[in-house]
Amino acid sequence: MQSCMLTRMQSTSVRIDKTTHTELKRLSVALGTTVGETVAIAVRRLRQREIGKQLAADPTPEESEWLDADFG
Repeated sequence: MQSCMLTRMQSTSVRIDKTTHTELKRLSVALGTTVGETVAIAVRRLRQREIGKQLAADPTPEESEWLDADFG
């Protein structure tokens, strides 16, 4: 799916349970990515989902005031 996304990036270790690691490896094979790339993809998609939730939420009163302001 994505190639060379983590080329020359620093790395660190994250502790996960064996079931999650097995699933992560399975997803990596299915996507044609490394485990690290798969984690990066998952984190990006989670971040995008959270942004989507924020965008779908009703605006706050302050946001509504700003959106309704007449700048002309």
